[in-house]
Amino acid sequence: MSNQFKVMLAGWVVLGLVVIVLAIYRKMLAKQDDISLHVLDSSAGLIGQQANQTQKIDMIEKWGKALTAVELVYGLGLAAMYIYAVWVINQSTFYSDK
Repeated sequence: MSNQFKVMLAGWVVLGLVVIVLAIYRKMLAKQDDISLHVLDSSAGLIGQQANQTQKIDMIEKWGKALTAVELVYGLGLAAMYIYAVWVINQSTFYSDK
């Protein structure tokens, strides 16, 4: 395996770790989320907090989905490169034996 492929594989692993950290962070924020509806004047301060919390969760979810898609495409690309490299090596070995 070439060093260039190892670097690309390490990048894929780091991207996967970022996606996992985002998922854990989103889960922690969702645990703190207050799902009750605040409509009274006495709880007016909580409305802004709920909106802010929901906005944070939505942003993390948007980035999580996008990075997951990038992770999938990147991984499929790496797999295709690896399979092609193995195929080329096997072809050259097969034809050099004859």
